[in-house]
Amino acid sequence: MSIYKDCDIRGIYGEEFDKEDAYLIGKAVGTLHRGKTLVVGGDVRLSTPVLKKYLIQGLMETGIHVLDIGCVTTPMFYFALDAEFFHAAAPQGGIMVTASHNPARYNGFKMMFGNAPVTAEEIKKVEELVHLKNFCTGIGSYGTRRIDGEYAVFIEKHCRKGRLKIVLDCCDGAASKIVPDIMEKMGYEVIPLYCGSDGNFPNRNPNPAEYECLADVCKKVLETGADLGAAYDGDGDRVVFIDNRGRYLTSEKSFAIFIRHYLKAETGSFVYDQKSASLVKNTILAFGGTPIVERSGYGFIKQRFLEAESLAAGEISGHFFFHEIGRDDGLYATLKMCEIIESDGRSLAQMAEEFPDSVITADLRVFCPYEDQERWLEKAAEMGKLYPMSRMDGVRIEFRDGWFLLRKSVTEQAMTFRIEASDKEALGRIKEVVEKAVPEIKEALPE
Repeated sequence: MSIYKDCDIRGIYGEEFDKEDAYLIGKAVGTLHRGKTLVVGGDVRLSTPVLKKYLIQGLMETGIHVLDIGCVTTPMFYFALDAEFFHAAAPQGGIMVTASHNPARYNGFKMMFGNAPVTAEEIKKVEELVHLKNFCTGIGSYGTRRIDGEYAVFIEKHCRKGRLKIVLDCCDGAASKIVPDIMEKMGYEVIPLYCGSDGNFPNRNPNPAEYECLADVCKKVLETGADLGAAYDGDGDRVVFIDNRGRYLTSEKSFAIFIRHYLKAETGSFVYDQKSASLVKNTILAFGGTPIVERSGYGFIKQRFLEAESLAAGEISGHFFFHEIGRDDGLYATLKMCEIIESDGRSLAQMAEEFPDSVITADLRVFCPYEDQERWLEKAAEMGKLYPMSRMDGVRIEFRDGWFLLRKSVTEQAMTFRIEASDKEALGRIKEVVEKAVPEIKEALPE
């Protein structure tokens, strides 16, 4: 099983890769970017310190000047790459040691060089160099820099202060200190939940988009009479919102609220991933915006967002990108949502009710060996003989009253799929067609 994915490098630490791989990856990246200054950060996972140590060793042995920013959220890592922050001494890229929303036993490397997200081709070059071990040599340097204060100033500059009461569920991850601290400083009444620092993530799944793990934060919002809740992933770049009635909002519904807010003041485009419910496209069109659909995956969404100079972008995973900062940031998204609630005058629950619920499955996942994935896709593609089909990424089949999407997971050995329909009857009918075409996914389909 390869740890080299389309948008990053990740896998199960101790089984699929170890510190030696981190060392070789450092030497490979250093060979590709020789002589440059690169930022290195990491999250709270138990394996992060040792992976950082060996990654940095590999980078320095190839002549890289390393700037270690310590334990940070991924949005803080992106901030550290901003030329405005470092001025003339801006780094040319960096590596964040994290597995984002994956369970505790995973870890990996998010990379960014220049202003654009890393591409699958760049990751492939790293993989090839690790295999060949054809590395350059050099004498690098090492320095450290804390960025908490500068990041807080940046957030305060771009966001309004507020007075709402908010429950912050940081899943004991990298957001646990910086997010509550900044929000309290900006006037919010913060109720912390799971805001320790524990790379085992003992209290809940670090992926908030798996909504069943949000029961505690939903309960806490109701118990405390909070205006909203916000639940983050392990590295703080994803966020899911909970309304004042203790109900989570799907990422599509949250994105619809952001879309309406922006289009009230200006016109522009919005990027969304092809797994999104029709609510997203319909909201963009209803308020006069331009919808841009893109294949799922952080790097693909961000690249299109930057190229199109869009007002915002959103994924069902809980990533929200904003044109003011040029990237995604879970804390920024939270403050933006708070700003919208206060300026609108209605509660989050009332605003959410403006947007209809979809008859749609979750983003379902079923194990599939890498060697079988193309065969599953070809089975799904047979439906294209009877229905309109897109091959942007995987296979998407359009029915007269819904759609079905089957694609390879970019983070694990699995296939993901989703069905949306106009009503429950149509959903049942589409499920029957899909089960017949690709019977292997039947076990993951809800009754």
